[in-house]
Amino acid sequence: MPYDYLLDTASKERWKRIGVKRRAGLVVPLFSIYSKESLGIGEFPDLKLLVDLCEKSGHSIIQLLPLNEVGPLLCPYDALSSFALEPAYISLSPFAAIKKNSFKKRLSKLRGSFRLDKAHLDYQIKQEKTRLLWDIFLEEDFYSSLEFNKFRQENTYWVESFALFKVLKESQGGLAWYDWEEKYRTRINPEVEAFSKSHEIEITFQVWLQWWLYKQLREAKNYASAKEVLFKGDLPILVSRDSADVWSRPDFFKLDFAAGAPPDMYCAKGQRWGMPTYNWENIASDGYRYIREKLKYAQEFYDILRIDHMVGLLRIWSIPYKEPLENQGLNGLFDPVDEAKWEEHGRNLLSAMLGNTRMLLCAEDLGVIPPACTRLLKDFGIPGNDVQRWNKDWKIKYDFLGPLEYRQASVSMLSTHDTTNWSAWWEYEAGTVDEQLFMRKCSGRLDYNYVKDKLFDPALSRYGRLRWLKELDSADKLVDILGKKKEELLDFIDLYNNSYKEKEKLWIHLGLQGPMREKADPEIVKAALKITLDSRSIFCINTIIDWLYLTGLLKGDPYQYRTNTPGTIKPENWSLVLPLPLEELLQHGLLPAMKEMNLSSDRA
Repeated sequence: MPYDYLLDTASKERWKRIGVKRRAGLVVPLFSIYSKESLGIGEFPDLKLLVDLCEKSGHSIIQLLPLNEVGPLLCPYDALSSFALEPAYISLSPFAAIKKNSFKKRLSKLRGSFRLDKAHLDYQIKQEKTRLLWDIFLEEDFYSSLEFNKFRQENTYWVESFALFKVLKESQGGLAWYDWEEKYRTRINPEVEAFSKSHEIEITFQVWLQWWLYKQLREAKNYASAKEVLFKGDLPILVSRDSADVWSRPDFFKLDFAAGAPPDMYCAKGQRWGMPTYNWENIASDGYRYIREKLKYAQEFYDILRIDHMVGLLRIWSIPYKEPLENQGLNGLFDPVDEAKWEEHGRNLLSAMLGNTRMLLCAEDLGVIPPACTRLLKDFGIPGNDVQRWNKDWKIKYDFLGPLEYRQASVSMLSTHDTTNWSAWWEYEAGTVDEQLFMRKCSGRLDYNYVKDKLFDPALSRYGRLRWLKELDSADKLVDILGKKKEELLDFIDLYNNSYKEKEKLWIHLGLQGPMREKADPEIVKAALKITLDSRSIFCINTIIDWLYLTGLLKGDPYQYRTNTPGTIKPENWSLVLPLPLEELLQHGLLPAMKEMNLSSDRA
């Protein structure tokens, strides 16, 4: 496949550095993997085993979810900092003090309490580890460490404010900063400075913790580089309202708004994420230093960086903060409002990013994408995302694109961290419409309960998805049942055309024989993976969960094996754990099968 044109784009130096060639990769949340040495959650040293797994299976990219410290919602895209790493991921093994009997006993007890042979992890391990680390910290003599002092000095832009924020937060009972005592809500004031001086040891502990996290992740990165495996990081476009970033620099944010996404066919009310939107004018007036510092720290760990919600760099869906929560993303507006400004706005931000990093940028460009976004990605040589279930001709054929119709500058994949895995999509979502969206379309126009029984198969409708009846084999029949003029039902017809017999259409693309099967099995999943691997996309990066469906290791309802369900807050989000440790996975027959598929698609 000719990809050399990428060397004539604004990203040419980044492409030269990593090589312009087809690659396969794995999406692996660190919290989902673990080794026999892990304590309650995947840890940074476990990434070395993951590198070994990639080497054996023909993968050369590991894509990680954001590793920033999470808040109470445990969402890595709603982090306490754009910089600070998550303390739960630290390994205690390198600390000399851990060999003492008193620590050994505590460690043994924790291993018994936080077993990883279950479907979801317990984030309480973070608090337990932090208590242990505090005691280790008190025993260490590190103040004279040149390495520690160098880390502190090189990261003054963020680490001091973050450490102070963490200690203040603890002193305020864990409340969000905007609910603290008023004297602490502003970063620069005498009361905060007095607090800082009187809590110097606790603040230093937080810096020390970040130093160790930095060292362990850097060590994993260096190991990957030696094995020629690239780390692909993830830069959340937003940061939590309750974060050190917002507390220390509120002028960089529009606190009267909450970011989200407008309604679409997959999310009837849109989405309200809650994070504040950016005040780009103020960030620009500071020479984009906030962005430059983020990138400078991220490139300590990553070769490639995924820009989360790329279209948000052009315009972001902004919901008034006082809007009732139940309305989700219904009543928002784009910022900037003027569509004519979107391309220039995005170009300025991308130029600032590209000019301040050696990492190759990739874009998450899913959803409704304005033409300006597509033009920018092409001009800058930035790959977008081609997700098989959405990679379709939505206007004429209403059919899936073939492998050679994928974009060359793209990352092909079956699923994302926010979707069902491919097997669950195949069983429950293919050939369906979102029930909430359909109800909203019926509101004031049609009797939903009446038409629902006439249009959809109750036996195949689950998890808020409605499967069309097989007998409804034409748009004309749909119009007859709805009982209105065709011109009044164009949105319903569009829904029907893009989802009726979706499974049967994909079955043809998969090249499988015999009648279409309702449930996914290894043969079907392998055929689906092959389409993404054989695509024109320069990168193909699939989730480790989708690959595991070739093994029979994942038992029961495939819907339970999802990383996150957008718009929900529940313990199952961001806590999924693989059914076996990395040491056992490294010996599994899946790896040779992966390598064979990657070789046959010229990606290994």
